[in-house]
Amino acid sequence: MEPLVVGSFTPSVLLDVAATTGQLAAHDVAVSEEPVASSPAQFRALLDGSLDIGLTSPDNVLAYRFSPGNPLGAVSDVRIVAAVDRGMGLGLYGRPGLTAADLVGARVGVDVPTSGFALALYALADSLGVRRDDYELVALGSTPRRLEALLAGDCAATMLNAGNELVAEAAGCARLAGADEVCAPYLGTVVAVAAVRRLGLDQDLALRYVERMRSPTDGLVPDGVVDPAALATLVRLRTTYLPEIVDGVDALASALETGSGLVHGE
Repeated sequence: MEPLVVGSFTPSVLLDVAATTGQLAAHDVAVSEEPVASSPAQFRALLDGSLDIGLTSPDNVLAYRFSPGNPLGAVSDVRIVAAVDRGMGLGLYGRPGLTAADLVGARVGVDVPTSGFALALYALADSLGVRRDDYELVALGSTPRRLEALLAGDCAATMLNAGNELVAEAAGCARLAGADEVCAPYLGTVVAVAAVRRLGLDQDLALRYVERMRSPTDGLVPDGVVDPAALATLVRLRTTYLPEIVDGVDALASALETGSGLVHGE
């Protein structure tokens, strides 16, 4: 059986549980999970066939399907197949002792400045009274890499989720604002579960992770159905913080229309 190659930013606990409980085998599916360094790298691999599936932010699908100004410089037929989670604790985290006021002039880590998590970061910072021009953006790549940078002092704040935020909290980092508070309803992507082994969490953090997975506001999406209101949130973030006009028309003007191709089968 040829495995499906899945590209993810953070090791997928959900895939791990599906494999160890025999659910993948029961459906005659084999999966090979590959780490990706950034969203441009992930979509480049999807398009050249190196990856079969990407566990990613739906905002990335918006960008690479509708926006010619995306990091790859071209639009492509990429689609959302199913919803996975609502953000899994996605929030803006600062080094221990950091306050919102300390963001002014600080180095703030992002995947790339045009990624979905970066757009959410802009909204969360705005909610704290800190504008995009008030801090220095540094591109640090995937969420685990940004966690390492935060703990090492290479950035003052960054967006974390999917267990990475729990490690940051355990290290004394400050949660300054959450996507579930500012950007609801939100649609995230990175999956999670067998957290002790898969993500290196201790028992207490693993239990918190499982609780987060069950959360109706930022946990898993059990039926996999994509919430149109959550997609509308992502479109609003992108048109607010990264507007793009193509031939006099907003690049995302038709993104939410039936038949746009954003969500497979709709």
